[in-house]
Amino acid sequence: MKQRPSIALLIESSNSYARGLLRGVMSYIHEHHPWSIYLPEHGRGSVPVNWLNSWNGDGIIARIENEKIAEAVVNCGVPAVDVSAARLAPSLPWVETDDRAIATLAAQHLIERGFQHYAFCGDDRFNWSRWREDHFQSCIKAAGYTCQIYPQAKGRKKTIPWEQEQRRLSEWIRQLPKPVGIMACYDIKAQQLLDVCRTINVSVPEEVAIIGVDNDEILCNLSEPPLSSVIPNTRLTGYEAAALLDRMIAGQTVSSEAHLIKPLGIETRQSTDIQAIDDKFISEAVRFIRQHACDGINVQNVLKHVPLSRRVLESRFQKFIGRSPHEEIMRIRLDRVKQLLEETDLSLTAIAERTGFRHPEYLNVAFKKQTGTTPGSFRRKQKQTR
Repeated sequence: MKQRPSIALLIESSNSYARGLLRGVMSYIHEHHPWSIYLPEHGRGSVPVNWLNSWNGDGIIARIENEKIAEAVVNCGVPAVDVSAARLAPSLPWVETDDRAIATLAAQHLIERGFQHYAFCGDDRFNWSRWREDHFQSCIKAAGYTCQIYPQAKGRKKTIPWEQEQRRLSEWIRQLPKPVGIMACYDIKAQQLLDVCRTINVSVPEEVAIIGVDNDEILCNLSEPPLSSVIPNTRLTGYEAAALLDRMIAGQTVSSEAHLIKPLGIETRQSTDIQAIDDKFISEAVRFIRQHACDGINVQNVLKHVPLSRRVLESRFQKFIGRSPHEEIMRIRLDRVKQLLEETDLSLTAIAERTGFRHPEYLNVAFKKQTGTTPGSFRRKQKQTR
């Protein structure tokens, strides 16, 4: 009986990106032939323990984040594939997400929303952040705009204390021209920006629209407001790394050139769900609607909040938003209904109460008009796809 190849995975499982890589490796194994997997408890950038020096396995897939990991993996003398952007082991095949494509998607997403001002917030300790910054800035300039870059402390190698970073981010956001579309290098940085905006009373997405990268569903949906994010194809990245390693174990020659995997797309959530509005009254009306749509407000409530006649409000809303105020109220309510149907087991009556509908029957009619299906059918379909 042929012995299974023994493979070490030096990939952490503490974040969604790395877990996506592991899912890709798992998919490859399930579709081809079994491996004997060793997945040690491993933090990102953790120095490998001594077992690697005397390990007699057949191959390694690793996120090589520092020189010590690079040295340990290369010195093992077994086939290995790197899935880190740090690129510290240039002799190894390298599989990574395509940062140019990621930045291009984010730039197009914000440009389509009509912004005149753009910014990028990164972390220059990481290659992937610097690459995304360069490509995002190039896309924005090619579209005829300028892009402001978050200034970082030069030469820093460690994480700055949050209180200090929060002050610096606050100062930066305050001085940005608004409305502005910001790309954050990844979801964690984007979540920090959202936190800062909330602290200094800058409205998102009306004044600042923010998009991250990684589409960490838990982090994105815990954010306030929920965070839009570029979706990297981490599963295919892990799958491709496993395929390359399998070829190397079989004795085939695999080049050390970069194998770049394009992103899947963008998950649009509330943090960028807007058109840039160069009208303070309409911007204020949109903000009021987003904050209170599920409280049961109507257009008359909006008119009490801004000094405009109904005719002017309707006209300007169509100009900037492409919908009427009533349609915007209903859109936000029904988006919340979908979220509650998908994420909770609340009854339709309870959902109606939480989303500003006086009666579940009215909710049912409005929902079917927008989606073509009933709330019950929508919920069943979502549960089937989980």
